[in-house]
Amino acid sequence: MDDLPGLTPIINPTAARPLLGMTILVVEDSLYACDAMRLMCLHSGARIRRADCLRSARRHLSVYRPSVVIVDLGLPDGSGLDLIEELAAADPSVTSIIATSGLDGAEARSIAAGAAGFLAKPLTNLGVFQQAVLATLPADRRPCGPRILRNEDVCPDPLAYRDDMMHVSNLLDEHPGGQVLAYVAQFLGGVARSADDDQLALAADALADAGRSGAALNVSLAQVAGLVQERLAERVAM
Repeated sequence: MDDLPGLTPIINPTAARPLLGMTILVVEDSLYACDAMRLMCLHSGARIRRADCLRSARRHLSVYRPSVVIVDLGLPDGSGLDLIEELAAADPSVTSIIATSGLDGAEARSIAAGAAGFLAKPLTNLGVFQQAVLATLPADRRPCGPRILRNEDVCPDPLAYRDDMMHVSNLLDEHPGGQVLAYVAQFLGGVARSADDDQLALAADALADAGRSGAALNVSLAQVAGLVQERLAERVAM
């Protein structure tokens, strides 16, 4: 626990590990996206904690005070914008609040809610991640002197992608209609784009459109369910 005053000394960051000594809470429901964050934190020197929903994040924040909180906007139990507003108004405050999303217009809404920075999905580039976090930190928490911008991409674990597919499959089995479909479409679209799975991303978009209009909903749902099962089978075969 890096973050309650007087309990843990601050470790100075270095040019090679610019986030050394920090703890980053990632509020993210996708295991695949979170694994990308884990790898970027690892290469940057930061420790990572994960919450997969608003409830879990609030429980964590009642005990710990991380240096940085990265909040996905689309969460299973509500909008990440609500958590950003709470964190921005909290006392003591979190040093850095960063929003992340792949939705159009999300950056403007996040900054209006109180976020200090924004990470656009899909996110796998280490240099982009480090720059976004450092830009929100006070000068005394940044490494001194020049440093090389690491233009490297991380490769999340394919098994994490399979776990996300299993999550969607379970949701469709347990809750085949209603608000769950809107969440499934949003979640699946974000995960698929992070993994460059264009076919599944397009199917997720079609499901979202069908959910809003009510037209051809069963067709879109069947297509998504079939593609998810295909990917589960592919991962098992691997």
